[in-house]
Amino acid sequence: MTDETILFLCAYGGAKSVIAASYFNRLAGELELPYVAVALSAEEPYPAVPEAVADFLLRDGIDVRSFQPRRVDVGELREAFQVVSIDCNLDGLDLAGTKVERWDDVPKPSEDLPASATAIRCRVEALIGGIGTNTSYRPLAEELLGRR
Repeated sequence: MTDETILFLCAYGGAKSVIAASYFNRLAGELELPYVAVALSAEEPYPAVPEAVADFLLRDGIDVRSFQPRRVDVGELREAFQVVSIDCNLDGLDLAGTKVERWDDVPKPSEDLPASATAIRCRVEALIGGIGTNTSYRPLAEELLGRR
């Protein structure tokens, strides 16, 4: 069985989406869920993850220093199990037939990185609790998330 893909999109593919995908992948791994998250840019990708974001995640045990931001392509949008847009402009993307969950109220990492990461982590935990609605993973996810 192949893992289902969750796409996290932000404007530059190097901050909010990286934080979200990192937390998602760690939690999905802990819960042994068949999902993998990918961080992508909806607009123009950064050349690299900003140092402040990389350092912040490294302190939390997640190393993204070698991650290379890139722009999402239409095939990835079509094949994704779930697409989450984090405060970005989607006008330049062909989203026909793609359901997008929008998280437009997340604080900007450049203004308050800890608050941004906390907001994203809370949203990721809720997303993981919800994606198991029609699977046998939901009780386990609810049980483990309830302990956090």
